[in-house]
Amino acid sequence: MKTYCVQLDIAWENKPANHAKVKSLLAQAAPVPGSLVILPELFSTGFTMNVAGLAEGAAKESETFLSTTAQELGVFLLGGVINRDAAGRGLNQSVTFGPDGREVARYTKMQPFNLGEEGAHYAAGDEIVTFPCGGFVVSPLVCYDLRFPELFRAAVRRDAQLFIVIACWPVKRIGHWITLLQARAIENQAYVIGVNRCGDDPQYRHNGHSLIVDPHGAILADAGEGEGVISAEVDVATVVAWRKEFPALQDMRR
Repeated sequence: MKTYCVQLDIAWENKPANHAKVKSLLAQAAPVPGSLVILPELFSTGFTMNVAGLAEGAAKESETFLSTTAQELGVFLLGGVINRDAAGRGLNQSVTFGPDGREVARYTKMQPFNLGEEGAHYAAGDEIVTFPCGGFVVSPLVCYDLRFPELFRAAVRRDAQLFIVIACWPVKRIGHWITLLQARAIENQAYVIGVNRCGDDPQYRHNGHSLIVDPHGAILADAGEGEGVISAEVDVATVVAWRKEFPALQDMRR
């Protein structure tokens, strides 16, 4: 399966501008039908705490954009959006739409970044999600979730073979981002795709380095520091063969 990472310099709290940026980048990349295309965490707003002003409303502007774009291109399209729970607290979500424009999966970030006050504005999710795509069992996660290996273990116990981590990860901890993506791939014998933003927001500077990592921890593609799209082929047979050759996951203690 062909995978694409869209590394975006997110225009702060400006949904129409970010929709236009994504459209332009995807027009240049021309992803093949049936592929998996991934956008960063909160791709249309940036990592904002302004839940009341920027959560998806009745029109669901960014979700509609994702759905329409997925259908137009004939791809699976995943991106991060803000929604609200019944109490009005934010939900930092990863939402995936299929080539027919229908919703495939919705995951709510389980580990809010409390150092950045996310937990004061967003409720934590409570459930790992998996979905089928291109022959893989895929598990979506969001940014700070990457530091919690137990979330990945919970997903791999549900047969996850490909992890997607969308993020707004800052430059001062970018070494952790790279190392942890490789570690999660190695320890779970899975592909891990991390899609980060680049550029500045009012609080943080970001330098991208979206990565596609194979089950041995080898980096197949690195987006570097600027805006753009990277791609690589991922093959579920590689995961199956490696887990059979080196069956470490069978030794997990339940």
